[in-house]
Amino acid sequence: MIDVAIIGGGPTGLAAAIRARMDGLSVVLFEPKATPIDKACGEGLMPPALSALARLGIEGIEGLPFKGIRYIDGNASAERAFSMGPGLGVRRTTLQNALHSRAEELGVVFRNERVKTWSQSADFVEVEGIKARWMLGADGLHSPIRNELGLALPSRGPRRVGIRRHFNIQPWSSFVEVYWSPHAEAYVTPIGPEQVGVALLYNQDAQKPEGEDAWTRWFACFPELADRLGSSCSTPRGAGPFEQRARSAQSGRVLLVGDAAGDLDPITGEGIRLGLETAEAAIETIIHDQVSDYNRRWRQLTRTYWWLTSGLLFIRQRPALRKRIVPTLQRWPRLFQWALDTLNRS
Repeated sequence: MIDVAIIGGGPTGLAAAIRARMDGLSVVLFEPKATPIDKACGEGLMPPALSALARLGIEGIEGLPFKGIRYIDGNASAERAFSMGPGLGVRRTTLQNALHSRAEELGVVFRNERVKTWSQSADFVEVEGIKARWMLGADGLHSPIRNELGLALPSRGPRRVGIRRHFNIQPWSSFVEVYWSPHAEAYVTPIGPEQVGVALLYNQDAQKPEGEDAWTRWFACFPELADRLGSSCSTPRGAGPFEQRARSAQSGRVLLVGDAAGDLDPITGEGIRLGLETAEAAIETIIHDQVSDYNRRWRQLTRTYWWLTSGLLFIRQRPALRKRIVPTLQRWPRLFQWALDTLNRS
């Protein structure tokens, strides 16, 4: 019998596997897709995410540092630098390769297959004929494991979705720039000396601008940005709806980590950090024989994210408030700094 079976080989699943091997646990990770796995992502690693990667023995990832966040709405803009030091813009595939290489180095056993059958008893979990003391569901936003456990809850807000593309252009800012429009946001992340990533987030049910495809329609909300960027060098990649809720992050011998345990929205850019930290917490509770405490640990790690993200979405859905957010952050820089520091301390 092995110690841990992990379902899903994205950053969260790989982080859990790495941490488990660092603590001497035997691990089998199930993932049908070949590395590197790409995914629609803002591709900005906040300072706590870099700290979490360093704890896994992963440093010096190829990318481009950024100082902080700049919000832009028409002629109004507000920017603040991170107190903890810079974040890092990095291609999702580059991050995936770094985590996968570290997992291989530590002896993680990979099974390149989709999990079709699994079951749990009081003493073990059986996954495709392999018995494990514990199983981690790291199978993403629309987690089949979460649904099979009966833990999924209905969403409460609008169906928010996103699209990401890359542009070969020298970054013009050392900040991640967030452009606001009445119905969408554009997130511009410097990810290399001659490349930026752009992620568009919008309400799927909103009245759609004219255009032949989703990217063209919503990118038209940001004409000055579109003129600056020119032609894309990558095909669009989409994700969502983002809001996924769960009644618990654990059921018996199965622990949910990362997006599988629930997600609200990427508007604060904390997805990778939460995946890494919840994976770390899950393995820690296994190591210390405190698995019954995992759900509390998960809520503790994600509380600030849910609170601040809920607040931003509340503002986003109300035009009168949305128009005031960037001028308010410009007028009250200490409020902006407090919000950044609160997220980066959580």
